[in-house]
Amino acid sequence: MGSVQRAMRLLESVAEHEHGAPAKQLARETGLALPTAYHLLRTLVHEGYLRRDKGLFFLGEAAERLSSSGAQEKRRSTIAETLAHWRDAIGVPVYYAIYRDGEIEVMCVSETPGNPAVEEWAGFRETAHAHAIGQCLLSQLGEDARRDHLDRYPVQAITPYTVRDDHTLLRRLDRTRRMEPVFERQEYALGTVCAAIPITMGTTAATMAISLPAHQADRLAAATRQLQSEIGRLLGSLSISISI
Repeated sequence: MGSVQRAMRLLESVAEHEHGAPAKQLARETGLALPTAYHLLRTLVHEGYLRRDKGLFFLGEAAERLSSSGAQEKRRSTIAETLAHWRDAIGVPVYYAIYRDGEIEVMCVSETPGNPAVEEWAGFRETAHAHAIGQCLLSQLGEDARRDHLDRYPVQAITPYTVRDDHTLLRRLDRTRRMEPVFERQEYALGTVCAAIPITMGTTAATMAISLPAHQADRLAAATRQLQSEIGRLLGSLSISISI
């Protein structure tokens, strides 16, 4: 345990020196005897946590991977907490999804027993044409990217309300104005209505969405406006989390 603690102190000390530091300086800053510092520094270099260049020590790839993983987990936690806040404030399940590498990825869903999320009874990636999240993400893509997606995942009716063919869907997507919410009523799941709000940052298409039982459809528009308002207030902090 003592060796681990000393190694961690060395790592922390190296991290404070962007342009590197020699062993003698690191030993002095950490209060370690120079032979002990040399031994631990060599071990950390061997394991990839540090690298040595011209007598100076820098953080290595292994340490940087740890830092990146920690930052990514923090971003995930921030998004989850934000969705939970909106879920409780609006009283609906809230979804966060992105379009990445030609696929729809639902990154986070916040629900409660009293406000459950829509059950994924048909593959979500394969049915983008049928749900609000998918339609919202497709509306943010260029024409070629949309057609490529539909070539891989053709339109198919999964409820009596689902759009019937590619042509009809593409016309609907073309009519969707930039940053306009997308509403879907029982196209993916009978008894459920949904809305998705587009979030475009750089080249990444993303969306926040909500769902309600069909018998509460009269709440959908107001709940969507409330979510839009909440997103507007937090858009700056959300932007760093788009790529989680």
